[in-house]
Amino acid sequence: MYDLAIIGGGPGGYAAALYAGNFGLSVALVEEDLIGGTCLHRGCTPAKSWLRTAEVFTEVARSGEFGVLSSEPVVDWGNALERKKRVVGQLHRGLSGLLRNRKVDVFAGRGRLRVPNTVRVTSIDGSADRIEAKKIILATGSAPRSIPGYVFDGERIVSSDHALDWRSQPERVAIVGAGAIGCEFASFLSDLGTSVHLFEMLDQILPGVEPAAVSVLRRELSGRGAQIHTGIGVGLPTFTDDGVVVPYGDESEVVDVVLVAVGRAPVTDDIGIEGTEVQVERGFVKVDPVTMETAVPGVYAVGDIVADSPQLAHAGFAEAIAAVTHIATGSPAPVNYRAVPVIVYTRPEVAAVGLTEAQARQAGYEVETYTHGFQGVARALIHGDTAGTVKLVTQTDGPVLGATVAGPQAGELIHELMFAVGWEALPAEAASFIHAHPTLAEAIGETLLTASGRSLH
Repeated sequence: MYDLAIIGGGPGGYAAALYAGNFGLSVALVEEDLIGGTCLHRGCTPAKSWLRTAEVFTEVARSGEFGVLSSEPVVDWGNALERKKRVVGQLHRGLSGLLRNRKVDVFAGRGRLRVPNTVRVTSIDGSADRIEAKKIILATGSAPRSIPGYVFDGERIVSSDHALDWRSQPERVAIVGAGAIGCEFASFLSDLGTSVHLFEMLDQILPGVEPAAVSVLRRELSGRGAQIHTGIGVGLPTFTDDGVVVPYGDESEVVDVVLVAVGRAPVTDDIGIEGTEVQVERGFVKVDPVTMETAVPGVYAVGDIVADSPQLAHAGFAEAIAAVTHIATGSPAPVNYRAVPVIVYTRPEVAAVGLTEAQARQAGYEVETYTHGFQGVARALIHGDTAGTVKLVTQTDGPVLGATVAGPQAGELIHELMFAVGWEALPAEAASFIHAHPTLAEAIGETLLTASGRSLH
């Protein structure tokens, strides 16, 4: 009997398997597809590879601004696709080797919970295996959602899974859904010259993000030719020889392909929880947020299937650590969800941590807000990348409650503010530390100084 069996080999599952090695636990990991899950193979990593291609393309196109003369860049889509595959393959091989080195037994097949203490594994050829374990973690991840009338066919109606493996660059794309996934695709496609229409039913792209940051991104995307439609839904598509006709309001647009990016659904059907006491809400598994244990003692859940948890790989990592710590020691190691950074890897990037101003006020806080742009930051001017702003939300006469950064390298900069939120730092405490000059991080330092009542610039 294993100490721990894990169903699902994505970020939550493989992180749990690796972390269990710190406690000497014997581990069985069940995965029906590829170790690494959506994040490695069809999400985070391949998407950021395409975004990097777009970033390099843009830098070459702008090289004359920096006194470097070059011919006009041309996208070699096939080469970019192969590079993406090499990056993913290298990480996959490294992760597989790491699991072997940690003595994790990997079972290929679909895992189903059999309470108590059993996982049934059905392989592709139909053969079955039985794994017994003292504790079990469910980490089955998520899959792209669709909307009525937009059935994925992999060619003209696609999910992000399909789009990351396009064999050639589409000329005209409609993106339905302007959350993180939709905006990232809109960013890199518009950078590379694709005609993009971005649709969002709510009043702003990146719903729930600070409006000041959203306005920066919207302005930049629009300036690159992306046509953004907010506060409007799309009607049923029709298919012609010329493409897909996407109606909206009294208008319509003809595109080559429609990318549906309306979020991801938890994969909890047919994993063995039916008929058990595991509680499910809209497909998501309910857990004790302190321990990640479900209503069935000894059965835990982590990652995208967890109710009220952000569907982020790094949140899955943290939940895996919490679950394994409780399994191994009996002590809680709860995730500080308020200090989980959220990053949208567009150009410019948008990153946030903690509460927005609206969320803080809704929670009953008396708040103060402080902002600082990148226009006067020397490093941003040197890079020729000054679009953006830092917004800090603090409790009146109290700690930092949240922050949002829109601008160059926002995904890296947000981690400084992650510590401020996580440690409930007072602005004056955080502002007392020195930021090097010239750096992009000076924008954060200046914001903290202002929040502490003693501005510099």
